[in-house]
Amino acid sequence: MIDIAQIDPNKLEELDADRLRELTRALLEHRGRELAWRDAKIDKLTFELAQLKRLKFERTSEQMNAEQRALFDEAVDGDIAALDEQLAALQAAPLAGGKEEKKTPRRTALPERLPRREVHHEPDNTACGCGRTMERVGEDISEKLDYQPGVFTVERHVRGK
Repeated sequence: MIDIAQIDPNKLEELDADRLRELTRALLEHRGRELAWRDAKIDKLTFELAQLKRLKFERTSEQMNAEQRALFDEAVDGDIAALDEQLAALQAAPLAGGKEEKKTPRRTALPERLPRREVHHEPDNTACGCGRTMERVGEDISEKLDYQPGVFTVERHVRGK
């Protein structure tokens, strides 16, 4: 083995080919050991850093003391009580009126000045299974705005009940 520390860089031209090969092998082995040592050192420091972070930021550092826990419990109890009151008020509201309010449509009615065309949707058969004819008890009407180039019209769809 060649000791790399004893090699004089100024005398490399004087060395023969075998001696240069031996020196190259020694340098490569030295660099390999140095890289392996550096990799091991980096791994060790990374592991230590991860453990220190785990100690610093683990769950125990986030725990509440007794005073904080009491304040938190009070706030949670207050929130639960307020939500219970709101829920009871909302459940009792429809019962107090006796009758639910009718919902208003989301859009306004189509203007009366527009021409209307009625489309009736009637059942094919008005005979009941018992042999009598069905009677109309009401109808559902829906309006749809229709546009043909230059003319707006309203289609009224009438469906019997």
